[in-house]
Amino acid sequence: MSNILIIKHGSLGDIAQACGAIQDISENHNNDQIYLLTTKPYFELFKKNPHLTDVILDKRLSRFNLIYLYLLMRKIKKLKVSKVYDLQNSSRTSFYKKILFPSSNYNIWSSSETTLPGDKTKEEFDKKSVLERFKHQLETSNIKTKFTMVPDFTWSCNDISKIKNEYKLEKYILLFPFCSPHLSQKKWPYYNQLIEIVKNKYNDQYKIVVAPGPDEINEAKEINALCILDNNQALNISQLSSLIKDSSFVIANDTGPAHMSAHLGAKGITLFGSHTTAYKVSIERENFKPIQVTDLNKLSAEKVFEKINLN
Repeated sequence: MSNILIIKHGSLGDIAQACGAIQDISENHNNDQIYLLTTKPYFELFKKNPHLTDVILDKRLSRFNLIYLYLLMRKIKKLKVSKVYDLQNSSRTSFYKKILFPSSNYNIWSSSETTLPGDKTKEEFDKKSVLERFKHQLETSNIKTKFTMVPDFTWSCNDISKIKNEYKLEKYILLFPFCSPHLSQKKWPYYNQLIEIVKNKYNDQYKIVVAPGPDEINEAKEINALCILDNNQALNISQLSSLIKDSSFVIANDTGPAHMSAHLGAKGITLFGSHTTAYKVSIERENFKPIQVTDLNKLSAEKVFEKINLN
């Protein structure tokens, strides 16, 4: 039996995308102990993942915080891991490799860098979709990929019957009209117009709800929808997963909850402007489809409504 380390720091959408790769790593190392290094927002969530033995917290303090760096590296070295799967593929994790396994190849440290195809530059390789890059990385590292291309995030769900009873949620359409302030180009501006169209069409058949994050609660007041909270606080990730999974339909900007929706099997659509493509972020699924336009400001509420399928 060996100890295996997976690294996945975030973000929320990336966590949902990576869960198929994590499952494949676990099933290919079914006689080994599987540890995952992650950050505080996802530490408790990953403790629920059935494919992991344990979770290690990385506070991601400055690299110049030598005491913290020493303690983290010592903790990892004590595990005597035989292989690392770097699913974060960041400059930070590349720095960790230089400390832990400085001269190793993909047999010890599997990353996009150590498994880069010999005939491609990193810039060329990065044009592939996220899940295709994971698939190549793992298969080059002798992992059979059954789940990497079809991530299943349902392990993240928990019981939200109390919340659903409080808000009398049965059939509901869930909106995610928010985005990070520095990514305003991802934000579609016509959610209230869409809500009006939906209500005129379906009357009271479906509740229209939003589930804001901690920094979005005030912004949610500008949306003409029922705001779902837990004791006046934003839902945690597991609660949000369940709310998404039980919804009739999801409409979202290209944000973390959209990627959660895709990999929870939810029915819905996500709206893309020119910031990236749905292909590159691997969001299109059987039930979850993208609308791709060059300018989100020119995408009308009527056009989005045409794509809503509640059958």
